[in-house]
Amino acid sequence: MNFENMNGSRRGRMVQLQEYILQGSILDSSCEMLLHRLRGLCDNGDSPTETIEDKEFVYSIRQPTNGQTMSLRVRQDRHRKDYPWHLRYLGQSEIGDKNRATMVRSCIDVACSERICNFLTEMGFKLSYTFLIKGFLFKKGRMKVIVAKVSKEATTPSTTNQPSDNGVQEQFITNSYLVEVSVVAPSGQDALADEIKAFADQLKPLVNLEKIDSRRL
Repeated sequence: MNFENMNGSRRGRMVQLQEYILQGSILDSSCEMLLHRLRGLCDNGDSPTETIEDKEFVYSIRQPTNGQTMSLRVRQDRHRKDYPWHLRYLGQSEIGDKNRATMVRSCIDVACSERICNFLTEMGFKLSYTFLIKGFLFKKGRMKVIVAKVSKEATTPSTTNQPSDNGVQEQFITNSYLVEVSVVAPSGQDALADEIKAFADQLKPLVNLEKIDSRRL
């Protein structure tokens, strides 16, 4: 199962999508100042700030061909029950080009029904962990800005390998907010990285957004 080659196609032509992203964090005590600045910089600053509260399930499977583990993410909006669920695949971040302003990784994001969890289980995937992301969403042109708290699962994943609303409580991992600025676009649009970096520089010194190599965490 190779998701790297399964990004959307149109008339038989494969469209390789990539996510350009910078990440950082800000202490709870400084978050309101950051939100105020984002309201001034982002689109529709005069409108009420959009909130998000999503529950995310991470499923994993060991590939028989190379023994490596592949993960898929299933996200559910906890309040907008009429919204579709989302299945997401994120590739390994590319870190070879030191001159590129952001991290870059392959990305697939598709809408699906709530039966996706049953489908993944039948495919052999195992529920690895669950978390809740709760915070604020801003948009600046093509850019998406997320400022959110991450809550870990208070109990071990269900032995039934099925998601449940009973396991996640608001036990925040840190006393800070995760901050992400990202754009998903067809591959080869490296100018987006400079666009994101220029926007991120406007948020200093409140938050310093960087290229985070998750493999070192």
